[in-house]
Amino acid sequence: MSRVRTGRILVLATATSLVLAGCAGGTSPSSGGDGSTLKIGFMGDLTGENSGIVIPPNNGAKLAIDEYNAKNPKVKLELKNYDSQGKAEQATTLITTAITQDKITALIGPAFSGESKAIGGTLEQSKIPSVSPSATNPGLAKNGWKYWHRVVANDDDQGPGIAEFLIKAKSPKKAFVLSDDQEYSVGLADAFAKTFQDKGVALERDKFSKDASDYSSTVSKVKSANPDVIAFGGYYAQGGRLLKQLRDGGVTATFATGDGSLDAQLITGAGAAAAEKAVVGCPCNITSEGPAKEFADKYKAKFNVDPAIYATEGYDAATAIIKAVEAGNTTGEKINEFLKTADFQGISKKVKFKDNGEPEANAIYVYQVIGGAIKNIGASTEAKLTN
Repeated sequence: MSRVRTGRILVLATATSLVLAGCAGGTSPSSGGDGSTLKIGFMGDLTGENSGIVIPPNNGAKLAIDEYNAKNPKVKLELKNYDSQGKAEQATTLITTAITQDKITALIGPAFSGESKAIGGTLEQSKIPSVSPSATNPGLAKNGWKYWHRVVANDDDQGPGIAEFLIKAKSPKKAFVLSDDQEYSVGLADAFAKTFQDKGVALERDKFSKDASDYSSTVSKVKSANPDVIAFGGYYAQGGRLLKQLRDGGVTATFATGDGSLDAQLITGAGAAAAEKAVVGCPCNITSEGPAKEFADKYKAKFNVDPAIYATEGYDAATAIIKAVEAGNTTGEKINEFLKTADFQGISKKVKFKDNGEPEANAIYVYQVIGGAIKNIGASTEAKLTN
């Protein structure tokens, strides 16, 4: 190897090292002294088929950061959106841009479990702390990631909470668990199935592609099984179509699903008649009463719409990062250290993280489609169905 070539390689290696060093989560604010700005990312499906459950937490994060910046702090925050459309492959590309080009210091999200799994390792290596407002797959907490957190209970809480509610409300002898093949969907369906089996309820299962539009094979299996309850793990884009085809196929069993379907588009996708009396569980308490009223008023004034699923969790996820910055932490590593000790009353719940990034609070709430609208009927341990 020639000396000239060797010299060029050394120069290139040095330059690469400098770029990588500048991309790490331990970097300082983008400008020094008063007026410094930290870039905080938000990643999730903002324009795709399930954006209805990601726009509210994005709005909640915006509200929290705007309120913080209005105080004219020494270090301001800039929220940068990364529209993954909920796709793991897009999230992988976007996080490279977020870290290497935009130099984010922390991330709110990703919103979904599949994209969270896809980029968690990259965030860990780059020392970028993340707080998800909505990713619920239990496996995310089992990767040993130290920079990962969420403010929402996982599907090992949600699945049993919904299934046990159905057992109490309907006393089923047989359940049919359905899902598509997405990371979140399978995880929630597994949690449903385990609970039904543990409680002695006879069980059958089926799974289909998330891109399928014709569920006739699944409908035939469910109709033949004649279950008392159906539990679907998945998002509303698939859930609405599935529910319509089940009802069109003559299946009348109680239909229940999880947080991924907690949006009015479940009703529009299925049709009002088919969706009526459907049950939706969620580790979120959508309410404008009590402590949440002031938040709901501010949210509606800013976005001209009432808070929806995970709006409060988006606000709380942003607030956790804001509190870290207010305490003088301006690098990814320092913010992450603060998150280990975070303990405050959020809008959605008390925010405190376990060592594995899971939240301490894990209550599950039940919603039901009544009169063409999704109504909060209370905590899973207390709610009563409208029959």
